[in-house]
Amino acid sequence: MIKFAFYLAPDGKVPQRISKDDMSGLAATGKGLLWVDVEDATGEDAQFLIDVFHFHPLAVADCVSKDIHPPKIDQFEDYLFIIVHGINYHIESDVVETTELALFLGKNYVVTSHDVPMRSVASTEERLHVSGRPLRREVDMLAHDIIDALVDNIMPTLDELDEKCADIESEVIERPRKETLSSIMQLKRSVLALSRIISPQRELVNSLARGDYPLLGKRSHIYYRNIYDHLARIEMLTQGLRDLADGVLATYLSSVSNRMNEVMKVLSIVAAIFMPLTLIAGIYGMNFVNMPELQWQYGYFVVLGVIVLVGAALAVFFKKRKWF
Repeated sequence: MIKFAFYLAPDGKVPQRISKDDMSGLAATGKGLLWVDVEDATGEDAQFLIDVFHFHPLAVADCVSKDIHPPKIDQFEDYLFIIVHGINYHIESDVVETTELALFLGKNYVVTSHDVPMRSVASTEERLHVSGRPLRREVDMLAHDIIDALVDNIMPTLDELDEKCADIESEVIERPRKETLSSIMQLKRSVLALSRIISPQRELVNSLARGDYPLLGKRSHIYYRNIYDHLARIEMLTQGLRDLADGVLATYLSSVSNRMNEVMKVLSIVAAIFMPLTLIAGIYGMNFVNMPELQWQYGYFVVLGVIVLVGAALAVFFKKRKWF
């Protein structure tokens, strides 16, 4: 559905919220600046975008489809179609999920489309209500404001993942549990989800900063370059988190292996102590008639004493060798 639409007239007055019926005429004038936001687009919304803005059906289909599309930019005759990814804050999951934001950039309009509410769009709309500034700086700068807010909103998630990694690392060192492995794998999947979109998104913004598209004015290039720098830093931090997660997993596996080795060592020592004791008990449990010790009055107590003495001697020997 169309969530909102604002229009800034050529005379620069305060941006006005407009109705669906007014969009067609305003978009066709090529003047002013129109921003239309579509959330959870339906087939009806798709047809409206095609009829009013004459967008290519394949580009509109990407907005309606629930499939995941990688960050990309397509240049059409008189508009650009851009897909970028941000953090999905509206899904209950232990693994970070991303969501798409599609932007159509024309001569005098920006159309945004997304499946779930996005903080970058909401924050830009809020600034619009306060000062109207986002619509006062032409199409390229409005798109910059939205994409910049989207990239900035990735940093808090990275900070949370970094804190989670530190907590897991402490847990691994102090007392690893079965649940610890699940937490590590969730962390790795979260970092991988970010890694998959950051690199192509960085290259996309780089192409905008280079001035590959005439629709974007020269003054906007340095602003997109700033977004590129932020993405490069995010990519570096993500790679660092990925290495940390791999290190934590290796530490966990090593810790579990060491604990198992300790258990096996204790069991081996117990078995080594009881082997000679079992041998003694086995010899005197054969009940042969010609075993002279069977008729000895103190034989039972002597054998028990020998068993205790041998067991104690082996225990002292292993203790001196620091095997336990």
